[in-house]
Amino acid sequence: MNLDLESMSREDLLALRKDVERAIETVDDRRRAEARAAAEKAARDHGYSLEDVVGSAKKAPSGKKNPPKYRNPEDARQTWSGRGRKPGWIKDALASGRSLDDFAI
Repeated sequence: MNLDLESMSREDLLALRKDVERAIETVDDRRRAEARAAAEKAARDHGYSLEDVVGSAKKAPSGKKNPPKYRNPEDARQTWSGRGRKPGWIKDALASGRSLDDFAI
């Protein structure tokens, strides 16, 4: 596509700029839709739906969050479930000789 910008009126150039900005804003959405359509076709060609191949796009959060077992007495916002890496305030307290029982909720 070769546009002769020099021969276009100001109104035509402004309309073109608006169209270009709209196209730029939607390019990712359009490409994503094209990719999804291609993936759906490939799945259909093999006798499956896209959801059969990749599962549901939206999964409900499990809602299972481990409740805190320990709380920092100096900052009640800092808690730890006892699982995973120990937070710095727990490491520091243990290094200074305190027990985990001192922080139990």
